Amino acid sequence: MEFKELISARRSVRGYAAGIGHDALVEILKEAQQAPSWKNQQTARTARCYAVETPEALEAFRAAALPSFNQNSSAHAALIVTTYVKNVVGFNGETPVNEIGNGWGAYDLGLHDAYLVLAARNAGYDTLIMGIRDADAIRAKLNIPENEEIMSVIAIGRRGAEPSPRPRKALNEVARFF
Repeated sequence: MEFKELISARRSVRGYAAGIGHDALVEILKEAQQAPSWKNQQTARTARCYAVETPEALEAFRAAALPSFNQNSSAHAALIVTTYVKNVVGFNGETPVNEIGNGWGAYDLGLHDAYLVLAARNAGYDTLIMGIRDADAIRAKLNIPENEEIMSVIAIGRRGAEPSPRPRKALNEVARFF
């Protein structure tokens, strides 16, 4: 698929017909590791993914960690929780390199997650990035260490229906050229 077509085809899907097989999920996660990173530290150094795949684990996780609307939106999909290790990216030893500090970890993870959703679409799968979730429940369910910042839960599977494109703001509303 051409890159422009790939970007246009990617949608936030809120209804899944089927999940994703383990091998396909592994391949997509490997592709996401190719994302650019702060000072070329490699997102694999700080980005972490926790994949919830089995029906039993998915049911328990959704019930404990997601509000009802996200439980419904992600039904029949696998889930990936993404985190970053705090105080690494954007730091020189224990000192932040500038005012952004851990924002660089979040930035790198955002790049990683963008690659992940594009790799998924390229492989014929769809995604939904969910930021409304219970981080404490996620941490407990998946045994995520305290030194990792939980960012998102990403549903991944095969779309159940064709989502309609969402309107975007005009470029002149969001970009300035000098």
